Amino acid sequence: MQFKTVNDFLTHIHKEIQNNRLELPSLPDVALKVREVVATGNASASDIAAIISTDTVIAARLIQIANSPLYSGNTEIKSIQLAISRLGNTTIRTLVTSIAMRQLYTLKSKTLESHFESIWEESIEVASISRALATFTPHLDADEAMLAGLLHQIGKLPILVLIEDIPEFRDNPARLEKLLDKAHRPIAKIIMDSWNFPDDLKLVASEYSNTAYDSGKGTPASYVDIVHVAFFQHISKNKHHANDIDWESLASFNKLGFTPEIEVLEIKGIPDKIKTARESLF
Repeated sequence: MQFKTVNDFLTHIHKEIQNNRLELPSLPDVALKVREVVATGNASASDIAAIISTDTVIAARLIQIANSPLYSGNTEIKSIQLAISRLGNTTIRTLVTSIAMRQLYTLKSKTLESHFESIWEESIEVASISRALATFTPHLDADEAMLAGLLHQIGKLPILVLIEDIPEFRDNPARLEKLLDKAHRPIAKIIMDSWNFPDDLKLVASEYSNTAYDSGKGTPASYVDIVHVAFFQHISKNKHHANDIDWESLASFNKLGFTPEIEVLEIKGIPDKIKTARESLF
């Protein structure tokens, strides 16, 4: 099968989805159930604990996180119910989703495992920066900002699954990288539309690297703005084509109160917050 353009590939993916031949990433049941029960607004700690306890890996990791420097209190947490009582339903919902996200980045085949790991590692970094940047947006939730960061490259996953059987991409790193870069945002939109996430998170995966993105004058900063800044700050540390961008043209920086000459990652307290988030959560 030959693809002359990225649009040809996208057309192929749409057909695969329509014919149920390509499985889009979906969150583990425990994460979906927790999100659903929390959304009702009347879930008790015991209700949520009962759901989380069905997944021992997520349950154990959640207790570890509740005792990490990011959330620890004066007493050690030894049960899911106590963790929920300390952190609250909303934070637990976001943390469970974030922990479950790791399972999406595990590929059965070893052929492209390094690509999955690389995407996950970058997602962790952007998520940690996003959580730290939430300091500047008190109207947004820090843990939800972290989840937004983890989601930003979700569109690359089904591409990697599909190209395992397409040698022209699988065996050509340069062509694969170009395909991932060009095709993952529209695919991310398809994925996010299929997930029952709030609207303010849905746009993150398709707009995070859009230099023309602007949520509008007079509107407060959004999760897209946070991940936008986190992503460009992250890649500014590495060789990347976006390093030549005119920072002054990025509306998200202004939304968060930054100016082009500011080194965001060097603002007092930010490096420590990023380090704590990275070590505690991942």
